[in-house]
Amino acid sequence: MPTLVFDPQPAEIRDLLARRRQLGVDRWDEVWEGVLHMMPPPSHEHQRLASRLHRVLGPLADDASLELTGEVGIGADEHDYRAPDLALHRPADIDPQWHRTAALAVEIVSPNDKTWDKLGCYASHEVDELLIIDPQQRRVDWLALQTSGRYEPVPCSDLIELSAARLAELLGWPK
Repeated sequence: MPTLVFDPQPAEIRDLLARRRQLGVDRWDEVWEGVLHMMPPPSHEHQRLASRLHRVLGPLADDASLELTGEVGIGADEHDYRAPDLALHRPADIDPQWHRTAALAVEIVSPNDKTWDKLGCYASHEVDELLIIDPQQRRVDWLALQTSGRYEPVPCSDLIELSAARLAELLGWPK
């Protein structure tokens, strides 16, 4: 159940945030238009897929002169950003902390997450392509930003040599 706590934060909330920061579990958190979204740590399957995606996408990113990263903040600053599971960046777009954009953002869907609600933010930051992996549905959605400012499904990437269908074959879904 989502919970919204208005400022000023009670001491218990400040303590919770400090404990999360100390344990390092806040690294998956995001801020949506000033509202903190505390995400639980990813499951084993989620991390297995992320690891597999690193191995598959890494050489393709290298071939396209793109840089592959894990979770980074895509947004202007700490008041509004999303943290995809992986991202491909053009060298000119690499920033030390807040990435204005990305060539490709990769989201792995977790139960009850809000992946599909992030599309507007990614579009406003001109992320060229989104790759959404849903392990529960065993589905790969490749989306490209259109001139209309909306994402539409595409069969393959314009950035790297890979299609959604081929990636689905390479992922090795859980049994």
